[in-house]
This record gives sequence, C-alpha cells and structure tokens, in this order.
Amino acid sequence: MAAKGPECIGIGLLGLGVVGSGVAQSLMFKAEGIGEQVGCPVILKKVLVRTLRKKRPLKLDPSLITTDSNQILDDPNIAVVVEVMGGEEPAHTYIQRALRSRKHVVTANKEVMAKHSSNLLRMAEECGVGIFYEASVGGGIPLIGPLKRDLVVNRVSSIYAIINGTTNYILSKMSSEGVEFNAALRVAQDLGFAESDPANDIEGTDAAYKLAILAGLAFRAEISARDVYREGITGLTEHDFRYAKELGYAIKLLAIGTDLDDAIEVRVHPVFIPESFLLAKVEGVYNAVQIEGDMIGKVLFYGEGAGAMPTSSAVIGDIITAGRSIVSECGYRYRVGCIRSKVVSPMSQIETRYYVRMSILDQPGVLSQIAKVLGDWEISISSVIQKEADPASGTAEIVIMTHRAREESMQRALTKMRNLRAVKEIGSFIRVEV
Repeated sequence: MAAKGPECIGIGLLGLGVVGSGVAQSLMFKAEGIGEQVGCPVILKKVLVRTLRKKRPLKLDPSLITTDSNQILDDPNIAVVVEVMGGEEPAHTYIQRALRSRKHVVTANKEVMAKHSSNLLRMAEECGVGIFYEASVGGGIPLIGPLKRDLVVNRVSSIYAIINGTTNYILSKMSSEGVEFNAALRVAQDLGFAESDPANDIEGTDAAYKLAILAGLAFRAEISARDVYREGITGLTEHDFRYAKELGYAIKLLAIGTDLDDAIEVRVHPVFIPESFLLAKVEGVYNAVQIEGDMIGKVLFYGEGAGAMPTSSAVIGDIITAGRSIVSECGYRYRVGCIRSKVVSPMSQIETRYYVRMSILDQPGVLSQIAKVLGDWEISISSVIQKEADPASGTAEIVIMTHRAREESMQRALTKMRNLRAVKEIGSFIRVEV
C-alpha cells in the first residue's frame, strides 16, 4: 500500500507587494489547478506584511495577515516559505531560519541569492529541503531550471544576457527616438518601468546580481555579486546611438559571462553589438539570455523579465515543485554538485574591441598624436571617422574603432590621450562585442 501523503501543504508568504500580491492571488484563484499538479491542496496559511494599516488592492482574510515573522517561521503547519520581500535583510535571515526549521524555501530575491547562494544551497542540502529561486532571474523566463537540469551535461562556455528591462527600455527609447538619457528615463518612470530611485537598474547593479546567479550555475563555480564588474548607462548620449547605427551596431547593456578554462569573466556594461545579432533586436522591457554549451550549441531564452504575473508564474512553479517533493516523501533531490575552484579574471585582463568618441582640435597632426599613443600600447586602429566640426571653437568630433586589445592597455591609452593638449574631451568609451 502506498504511503499516505500530507492532507494539505501550508504556505507562508513573506511580503505582499506587487509580486507577493500576484502569488497570493494565484494561490487563491488557481487553488484547484495547483492542488491537482501537486497531489494535494496547497493552502495559504499566513502572509507577513510591514504594516496592517496599508490599503491593498487584494482583499485577504484579516486572519491571514501578520506583522510577526515567527507566526510563519515557527509554525509546524507551514511547509513552504515563500520570500518575495526583496532586499538583503531581513530576507536573508528569514530564509536561513526557514531552512533550519526544515521548511522548503521559494524566493524571488536576486540580491540574497547573488550574495549568499553557495551557503544557502549547502544549508538546504544539509537540512534535507530545497531552496527554489527561478523567479530571481528573468521573471517568468525559465532559466534556473534549465541550468540545473536540462543543460547540466553541457560545458557552458558563455552567457550573453539582457536581463534588466528598465535599462533595455531606456536604451530602446534612445535608439528609436533619438532622445537623451534623462528624457528616456522620465518616460520609463511615468510608465512604471523604472522606480522613482532607478539607481540599481541604471548603474548595472540589478544585472550584476542576476549574472552572478546565472554564471555560478552555468560555470559551476562560486561567484558573488562583488566579483562582477559593472558599469551603467548614464554616460550614453544621442550621438553614440546615431554613430552606432551608422556603423551597423546596436547599443545594449549586456551581462557577459565567459568560461576561459583557467578563469571566468563576469561583467556588466554597455556594448556595441552588430545589428544582425538576435540580442540586438530585443527591445523594450523584454529580456533575453543566450547560453552556449558544447553539446547544445547556442540557445536563446526570451520573454518578459519582470512584472507581477510573469514573476508570480515562476514562483508558483517553484511552489509546485516543492509541493511534489513533499507529497512524494522522497525529499528534495537536487544537489549542489561539484563546485570548481576558479578565479574571476580582473576587468583589466579582458580583450575586446573599442569605440571611442572624442572632441579634438581641428588642426593638422592631431590624429597622428592619437595614433602614436594607441600604438605605444599596442592598440591597432580599425577606423577613424570625423563626424562633426565646429569652426567657431576650432574643434571636431571623431570616432575611433579599434581592433581587439587588452582593457588595461586601452585604459592607459585613454589616460594618456586625455592629457594631450589637442584632445578637448573623451565623450564616450564603449566596448564592442562581436
């Protein structure tokens, strides 16, 4: 006779913001379908909020709502804790407590997983429970699951990803309409695509968190958010988008991870990519992640990377996975596996091509001075184009495209060029990925 499973699975929800409300709504209105998928009813038992007085669009039974985390973390009738609070603390502490209490954890928290995933995964394994975090990267796009299961036999060599919808919307707006950064940001904020304080998005922090999670799984290495080089989009101008189009490129904020055998590169920054590339065609708030493996080749995951419903879809999927493991009484079988000891290569050691836009004195001999500086650092020029001249000031704007060079050499050359009397300003410096 088969063992009798639980009568129901109790869910404790930490947070009732945009995503938390979507999760609670799904648990209530899709209860029958979720229960059928799991094998028994899945019931929302408690919801943690910061304040009881706040008016919320989702109407819940007042008995479900609490401001006391202990009512969830210490309740033996709650088997799965769902954390959708955001931020590092107290979310990290709550997740640890839940795991130690042998509760499965589902989280959408990219910051916690980027900074603490190795320890949390080991803790979950030791406690015989699971920590599920599909929603932490890419909203509703399946990424974590495929890296854990479907692609695990592959040696993943690279990740190229657009994983922040806010910045991709801003860059798309700047490209298609020729507006400057601040104007595009204001539109994104008015439409709800950007926060009132957009720093985490426009400075690349959000994308760096997500890349740390993806790269750690893909390369089977311990990678923390602090290992990821990041650079934001605030320095880009309408000029750069105009020149990029003329040269056959699009500008995107890319999260790039590369396995170099003896080291790993992880970096987030604006790049020129050829307009023919699939990632160059990803517009608006959409996300796309290209992963290359030795067996699968290149695969592209594409979809809405944020929002209440896409993210809630990933959270509910993880709840169902956790619930099935409870019903089957076989425990959660995912293992952290072999974590390779690999160094993260410093940004100074990467090699790529470069675009440089600068304002110079419009007089003979200036280009030869610039070429000499680049040559001294073994940087070969692919092309030089004079774009605009200002007779009143006696200056001209030029665009230089280089062949592949080392970042350290390029940075030293830029410093030297800034000190040339003939160079009035280096307006933009953007890496070129091909």
